[in-house]
Amino acid sequence: MIAKWKAKAIIQKTISYFPKKEKINYLFQKYVTKGVYLTDEYFGFKITHVKDHLNYFAKYSLKDYTKSNILELGTGWYPIVPIAMYLSDFNEIISIDIQSWMTKQSQITTIEKFVEWRNEGKLTDFLFKINENRWNDLISILEKKDTITEKEINAIIRLKPSIQDARKTNFENESLDFICSNNTFEHIHKEVLEAILTEFFRVLKKHGMMCHFIDMSDHFAHFDKNISIYNFLQYTEKKWNRIDNDIQPQNRLRFKDYLEIYKSLNIPITDKEIRKGDVEKLKNLNLSPQYKNYTLEELAISHTYLISTKTKI
Repeated sequence: MIAKWKAKAIIQKTISYFPKKEKINYLFQKYVTKGVYLTDEYFGFKITHVKDHLNYFAKYSLKDYTKSNILELGTGWYPIVPIAMYLSDFNEIISIDIQSWMTKQSQITTIEKFVEWRNEGKLTDFLFKINENRWNDLISILEKKDTITEKEINAIIRLKPSIQDARKTNFENESLDFICSNNTFEHIHKEVLEAILTEFFRVLKKHGMMCHFIDMSDHFAHFDKNISIYNFLQYTEKKWNRIDNDIQPQNRLRFKDYLEIYKSLNIPITDKEIRKGDVEKLKNLNLSPQYKNYTLEELAISHTYLISTKTKI
């Protein structure tokens, strides 16, 4: 029997050749892999990132939330981070995606999850301060959810969705206070990522900061527990290109590679946090030759936060 991850890879590779591939993939994830539902686990991952972003912003930024704007790259279906930043008093929230994923229903579902978590007493573990006036605005959205529009919801939560190429945005020089992403960089090929980081540093204000969370694990392992998070390191670039797809690509860059990208672009790394991973799992893999110049410790690092400030504080 074919491995679960290989079956998913084949299906997504096939879907990638179809017109309206993103919509087809959404239906595949919704009804087959069950990967697009807003579960407590997924919400917990995202709200944890918010907590970490807020901590880093408080540590390294000179501004308070009420006078700051924030841009999130790759918000996706559920605006968890934008709503959390709205409740935390950020003045303006911008979301950049390559195409529109959010819908009115996904907005409502996200707000309902916030309400559920607060009613259960869990939300305050992640958000240090909740603006009660803004919270009441969220409740008012639910009260008129049958008639309110997606555009009206965005206006209330101060969210400006922007569908554009992050390599060349329409933002003015030094216009953004805070730029973040979560589980996004690992899906962007190196050359594109370099262009995005260059653009982000252009639009970042002096004393502004970036905070990016990167998941360097094999995402097929999230679906198939029979493979390790390092499974994709066995394949040569040629073989991986046959497996990978342009719906949810995985660049396989390691922590060392990201450090080199930042260095080559002269973007300072003010702080970083890593998960060391499991070296023992790598010892049983026949690694692709392209990873032979990495130590097992370097390859094992599975997740990281990279924090950059425009100028030293």
